[in-house]
Amino acid sequence: MSHPVRLAINGATGRMGQVLVQLVKGDKRFVLVAALVSANSALLGQPVFPGENAPTYTNSWPDAGALDVVIDFSGPAGLAAALTYCESHGVALVTGTTGLDPTFGQRLAVSSQRIALLRSANFSLGVAVLTRLLREAAATLPSWDLDIIEAHHNRKEDAPSGTALALGEAAADARGTSLSESGVYSREGRTGPRALGTIGFAVVRGGDVVGEHEAWLMGKGERIELTHRATDRSIFARGALEAAHWLSGRPPGEYDIDAMLSERASR
Repeated sequence: MSHPVRLAINGATGRMGQVLVQLVKGDKRFVLVAALVSANSALLGQPVFPGENAPTYTNSWPDAGALDVVIDFSGPAGLAAALTYCESHGVALVTGTTGLDPTFGQRLAVSSQRIALLRSANFSLGVAVLTRLLREAAATLPSWDLDIIEAHHNRKEDAPSGTALALGEAAADARGTSLSESGVYSREGRTGPRALGTIGFAVVRGGDVVGEHEAWLMGKGERIELTHRATDRSIFARGALEAAHWLSGRPPGEYDIDAMLSERASR
């Protein structure tokens, strides 16, 4: 695009929203038009950052034609509001909101017929590469047991993480199945021998862990461990900004980080 991408951040006072606000302030590819917060936020009406033309934290969406793309890190209710706005005004949407029920997933699929939509549980470049590696390993070693272990801070509300589930789905798809058929989310008591082809999940919550994901593929006498550890939350925000810049101006459809990376690699 010839002009800076006009951006709104939905969930601007959340953990990810705060990092996005700081990053976009110094990124000349963007102009921040709106920073959306809940109606009861203590920051409502306050300037987002110092400056004469700085936007204020708001609970009202901009008028038609004011935006090119929305980045959403809010929650189910906040994402629903963002979808309604974007569909009504033809605005692209990047969302990292997790913890959604299957019905909401169906709504996102319908929305992608009307707007450019990029949804990811994790905007880290490293996690995108981890997903590719796991997909290949799971397909190459279909009889090996597979468990996915994830750890996050003690304030995270959903489990397993959206990233862990996305990794599991990628592995299951590579093996011609799905998590609804092969996922195992708890083990307690006398569970008996492991069922062939299952994909297990283990969850750790504590402290200020930014995010860790491991995939263990276990065969007879050997094991492969694929690991990604995030030590700085800004990697997710940077990835979301890259996605927003890439998605802006694209036709309606459902996009993902892998498509963005593949396009860049082919140049």
